[in-house]
Amino acid sequence: MGLIIRGRVSKNPCWMIGTLLFTLLVPDAGLSRSSFYEGKTITIIQGRNPGGTGDLRVKALIPFLQKYIPGNPVIVSQYMPGGGGRKSANHIYKTARPDGLTIGNVSTGAVPAAVLRKTGILYDLDKLIYVGSPYSANHYVFVTRKEAGLRTLEKLRSAPGVRIGGQSVGHDIYYIARIFAYLIGLKDPKFITGYSGPEMDLALLRGELDGRVNTTETVIRRNADWLEKGLMDFHAVIEIPSGNRHPRFPHLPELESFAKSTAEKKLLSVFRTFQLMGAPYVLPPGTPEELVEIIQEAMRKSFRDPDFHKEYKKLTGEDASPMTPEAMTRSIKDIPRDPEVVELFKKLADAGPLPPR
Repeated sequence: MGLIIRGRVSKNPCWMIGTLLFTLLVPDAGLSRSSFYEGKTITIIQGRNPGGTGDLRVKALIPFLQKYIPGNPVIVSQYMPGGGGRKSANHIYKTARPDGLTIGNVSTGAVPAAVLRKTGILYDLDKLIYVGSPYSANHYVFVTRKEAGLRTLEKLRSAPGVRIGGQSVGHDIYYIARIFAYLIGLKDPKFITGYSGPEMDLALLRGELDGRVNTTETVIRRNADWLEKGLMDFHAVIEIPSGNRHPRFPHLPELESFAKSTAEKKLLSVFRTFQLMGAPYVLPPGTPEELVEIIQEAMRKSFRDPDFHKEYKKLTGEDASPMTPEAMTRSIKDIPRDPEVVELFKKLADAGPLPPR
């Protein structure tokens, strides 16, 4: 017979281990909400390098999680880039102790990597415990440096070997750039990885790269001179969700206008679904329910706090568009799994040349 948890029988060994661990750590479970986190440190495992927009989103949230988690624990970040979020997600799933003291903030690429059955996936999306995300609506824009002379779409399409930057194969900025290049119709573009977000910006200005993709809000906040001094050419934008026009870039063609087939439109639909989940906050399987509820409720309260929205806007330059734990869990279950679209997405998220159209 399995372990009885809150009136039900559990045969999941992870939940059994987590519950036993919670019992050992907190003999009087009734004290957990007021005293368990007092004097403790929570580590957020970030699936990225420090300094980019994703890091700023975490920094905006940390003070509010500290405020709303009873006991006001210290919260620190540990950076674990690699594999487009796979390394951090693998760590949370396989290595992190389910003791409520480790939270993963995997990058946006971790969810599509699992759906697309990419190599190196050791985590199960359906077994991770979802805590939410502070953003879901977004816009991405494709830019090239002015000195590259690719001002129009015609020039962009006719130029062979346009050098496009990315963090790592599988990272959301990497595969989003490949989707833009594929649908716009670039000629044998070259994708160069190994950069952090700010490093990519510098590489553009130095002429090491010709183009990149980034969120519109990051461009406005971090690269205002690109707009004010005309240092970059802006070619296309994608709206997430569809129809969510950006007031600063209403003149740019929406990426779906370049789609030539139903499969390509479905590709963008799947992509938007991935992006609406933002960069998920997750807990290891087996984390005791009592601690899951504490962290999820702290996340909900943070999202409802007007001061969080002000701080988020101040640090990131974008408006928060939170996704609750419940909505995120539903979204994971409802991700489209059309085989034809999955295969196309896999090719675009991987290394190698773009597939033919």
